[in-house]
Amino acid sequence: MRCRDAKVWLITQRENLSPSETATLREHLKQCPDCQEAEQHLQHIEVLLRASALRARPGVSTEKIMQAVQQQRRISQQLEELCTQQQMRMARLRTVGTALAAIGFFTLSSLPLLVLAITIIQTDLMVKALSLLSSGIDILFVSAQYFQIGLTLVTRNNWLLSAVAFSVVIMMGMWLRLMRPPQEA
Repeated sequence: MRCRDAKVWLITQRENLSPSETATLREHLKQCPDCQEAEQHLQHIEVLLRASALRARPGVSTEKIMQAVQQQRRISQQLEELCTQQQMRMARLRTVGTALAAIGFFTLSSLPLLVLAITIIQTDLMVKALSLLSSGIDILFVSAQYFQIGLTLVTRNNWLLSAVAFSVVIMMGMWLRLMRPPQEA
């Protein structure tokens, strides 16, 4: 027997060897000091492993391990059920969303035809609508002028612009702090 084979047999444990292989291994160990040293080293490692296993987790039993495995299975099953429910919801939303998108597209595309029909049929109604629209445009124009004056005031005074920028940065920092995921204790 070669030393390499003997060391492999030692590592794979003697319980898995047949009686003839065990006898061959014993015979080789009697003759080879290197393999005897390897066997003693493996036995020493096994003793240390058993001792550390007993010290590390004295309260762990097979029952606790099985309970943990069962709890893990329940959690996995619940996650799978939630995933299935979410997929079903998404499938329902896809069909409803497609129908709503089609209705919205049809409605928006028919608005110009409706305006054209009202213009042809009810001309005086369209004139009134345009006069209301022109007053709305006037209001937007005046609002834009006030907005432009405000922007000019803010950009001329560098301190005011810096204060606005600083407050925006502070608010974003607070928002980021509030939106981060909670940390476990």
